[in-house]
Amino acid sequence: MARRSHTSPEKGKSMRTERRASKAKSGSNESGRADTSLAYLPTREDILKFIEENPDRAGKRDIAKAFNLKGNARIHLKDILRDLTDEGELEKRSKKLSRPGSMPSIAVLDITGRDSDGGLMARPADWPADDENKAPLVLIRRSREDKGPAVGIGDRIMAKIFRNSDNSGPRFTARLIKRLERHENSVLGVLRQTEKGDWRLEPVDRKQPEVLIDKDQIGEAKAGDLVEVEVTRSKRFGPSRGKVSQVVGALDSEKALSMIAIHAHDIPHVFPEEVLEQAEKCKPLELGKREDWRNIPLVTIDPADAKDHDDAVYAERDEDPNNLGGYIVYVAIADVAAYVTSGSPMDREALRRGNSVYFPDRVVPMLPERISNNLCSLREGEDRPALAARMIFTAEGRKKSHTFHRVMMRSAAHLAYGQAQAAIDGAPDDVTAPIMESVLKPLWEAYFVMKRGRDNRQPLELDLPEKKILLTPEGKVDKVIIPERLDAHKLIEECMIQANVSAAETLEQKKQPLIFRIHDSPSMAKQEGLREFLRSLNISLARGAELRPAQFNGILSQVKDTDHEELVNQVVLRSQSQAEYSPENIGHFGLNLHKYAHFTSPIRRYADLIVHRALIGSLHLGAGGITPHEEASLAEIAAEISQMERRAMLAERETVDRLIAHHLAGQIGDTFQGRVSGVTKAGLFVALATYGADGFIPISTLGYEYYLYDEANHSVAGERSGKGYRLGDIVDVKLIEALPVAGALRFEMVSEPRPLPTTTKSFHKSKRAGRMSRGKSGPSAAFPGSRKRGR
Repeated sequence: MARRSHTSPEKGKSMRTERRASKAKSGSNESGRADTSLAYLPTREDILKFIEENPDRAGKRDIAKAFNLKGNARIHLKDILRDLTDEGELEKRSKKLSRPGSMPSIAVLDITGRDSDGGLMARPADWPADDENKAPLVLIRRSREDKGPAVGIGDRIMAKIFRNSDNSGPRFTARLIKRLERHENSVLGVLRQTEKGDWRLEPVDRKQPEVLIDKDQIGEAKAGDLVEVEVTRSKRFGPSRGKVSQVVGALDSEKALSMIAIHAHDIPHVFPEEVLEQAEKCKPLELGKREDWRNIPLVTIDPADAKDHDDAVYAERDEDPNNLGGYIVYVAIADVAAYVTSGSPMDREALRRGNSVYFPDRVVPMLPERISNNLCSLREGEDRPALAARMIFTAEGRKKSHTFHRVMMRSAAHLAYGQAQAAIDGAPDDVTAPIMESVLKPLWEAYFVMKRGRDNRQPLELDLPEKKILLTPEGKVDKVIIPERLDAHKLIEECMIQANVSAAETLEQKKQPLIFRIHDSPSMAKQEGLREFLRSLNISLARGAELRPAQFNGILSQVKDTDHEELVNQVVLRSQSQAEYSPENIGHFGLNLHKYAHFTSPIRRYADLIVHRALIGSLHLGAGGITPHEEASLAEIAAEISQMERRAMLAERETVDRLIAHHLAGQIGDTFQGRVSGVTKAGLFVALATYGADGFIPISTLGYEYYLYDEANHSVAGERSGKGYRLGDIVDVKLIEALPVAGALRFEMVSEPRPLPTTTKSFHKSKRAGRMSRGKSGPSAAFPGSRKRGR
C-alpha cells in the first residue's frame, strides 16, 4: 500500500495493465497453477455497457456476479474499474459505479421546457449548481392511459428513469410517479409600506428581489403581515409587480418566525379533517395475542421537555454460564403500526410529511397528537403496545443474538437525562432512588459492555457540540446553550443503534425488502480535498486505501486540545457524504456498520414505520404488516422521505438564523467574538461564539489589497501581504446589518489578518505570479478591497 501511494496514476495504470496481460496470457495464478477464473474477462466496453443498462446493480460485487468472475478474475476486474475511474469513464456514487452524467432509477426532476414535438423536458433537481450545464435532459413520457396529475413547465416531479434505447433525442426518458408541491410564480415575504405610501414585499429568501404591489392588489393584508404574493408582471430591469394571494399571518413576534420556514418550504402543518377523525376514533389496545411484558421494569429516558416517549429500555445480567459477564438489553418501541395502517388517511398524511419538524418554539408532528402524545406515548404506569428487541451481548460488547417481540408493556418510570445521570452520580431523587439497584445500575453496566463493542467498531467520532436556543415564555431568545453530553445520552443512543442494527439484520436474513439508512464513504474528490488541506497542517491521510472511520478518528485525535481542533473537525465533517434512505444497502460509513435501518422512532419518522411493518409481516407478528404495494414502492418512498428530511433540516436551520437575527437587530454596531465557519470566493462566514448563528463578511470589505481565495486550504489572503483569514480562525467582528425576515447578518472584520501556513503562502504566490505573467492588472482571481476596515 505504501508503494502505491508514491506511484503516479499513469505508471500505476500501466503496471496494472501489464500484470493483467501477463496473467491472462499465462492463464495461471500466483502459485503457478492454472486459474480457470481467468478463462474469460469482460472487456472495458462490456463493463461500461452493463453499468449503463443496470444502474441499480453496478457495485463491484454486482458486476463480478453478472460476469461470473471468481478468484483472480475479481482482482483484474478491480484493476479495470480503477482504470476507468481514473480516466473519468466512471464515477462512484453510493458505492455504485456509474457513467458521468448518468441518472438513478428514481429521481426528482424540474420540468424546464418542451422539445420540437411538444414533449415535456426536465433536468435533475439536485444536480450540483457548479455543473449545471452538464445536467442530462430527460423526456417525460406520458400516455392517454396515465391517470396521474397533469404537469407542465415549472413543475417539480418524482419520476422513474429509463435509458433511451433508440439513441434518438435525450439519453433518458421518465415516467411520472407524482407531482411535488412547488410554487414557482409566488414569493413569500413581509408586506412593507414606504414613507411615500408605496407597498413592497420584502422576500424571506434573501436571493429574491423585492416585488412592487399596487394598493388595490393588497386585499385585507396589513403592513407587517407575512403574505404570499403572486408575481403578475416581471420586468427585465427593475422590480416585478404582484398581488397578495394569501395572508399567512401577522409577523409581530419571534414566535411567528418559524411560520416563515413552514410556508417557504411547503411543510404541511394542518392535519386534514379525515386524518383527525381517524385519530380520534382510535382506542387503547388490549393485550390480545401480544406477549405480556408489563412486569419488565422498562423505563423511558428523554429530554426534560419531551412530550412524546416512543422508546423504553431495560437491562439485566445474562445468567447463561456460557456468557459470563454478558448482558441482556431490552428496547421497546411504540407500536405505531397498530394504529397507523397502510393506505389509511393517517398513513398518507404521514408519508406526505415524512418526518416531524422541530423548531425552537414549536413542533410540526408527523402524526396527530392523539397518536404521538397519547396512544403511542409510553407513559409511566399505563399499558402501551410496543414492538420490542431483546438483545444479548457478550462481556466484550459483541451482540451474540437478538429476537423481536410484539408486546404489551407498562413503563416503570419516566426519567429525564439529567435526572437519570444524577442518580448514577450519587444524587438520586424520590423517583430514581427506588429503581437504582433494579433498573439504573444494570442499565449503566450494560452500557459499558456495549461501549466496549462500540470502541472496537470505531465509528466516526466528530466533536461538534450542537447549540440549543432557549426561549422566554413570550417566545423571545433567552440564551443559547450547549447541552452537556452525558453518559445517559450515550446509553440511550447505543441502545437505539443496536436495535436499529438488529432490525436490519433480521429483515435481510428474512429476505424482506426494507428501507435502509445508508451513509456512503467520502467521494474521491472530497478525500483529495481533505488530503490537500491536512497537508498544510503536516498531517497525512493515506492515499489509495479505502478509508475507514478509524483513520479519520486518528486525525481528530492528533489535533485534540490544539488550536486546530475545531477547524479539523469542521473540515472532516464537510468531507463526509450525506446520509439518506434507500432500499439498496451500502452500509453506514459514519457508524461503521454493514447493516443499519431506522426502527426506533416511528412516531416522528416514516422510515421507521415502514421497518416496523416489515418486521411485523416477515416475523408473522399479527396485523399491520407491510403490503405488496409498499414493497413495490420502496424506492419511491425512500427518495421522497430523504427529500422531506433535507427539507426539515433546512427549515430548522433557517428558523434559528431568523430568531438570532431578530434578537440582534437592536445591537447594530456592537462587536462580537466569532469563528470563521466558511470561506468562499465572495467572502467569509463567521459564527458568533455566543449564539452560533452565521453572518457574512463580503470579501470587498476586508481591506485595500486584493484577496485571493484558496479552496484547498479554506482561506483568503492579501495579494501583497500574504496575510489573511482561514476556516476556524477566532476573530472579532462588528454587526453592520441584521435582517430578521431573511435570517441574515452582515459583519465587518475587526481583527487584523494573520500570517498563513507556508503551503497557503505558496499557493497565493503562484496565483499572483500567474496573473502577472498573463499581463493582467485587474482582479482575475481576486477581489478588490473597497472599504477601509472598521469604517
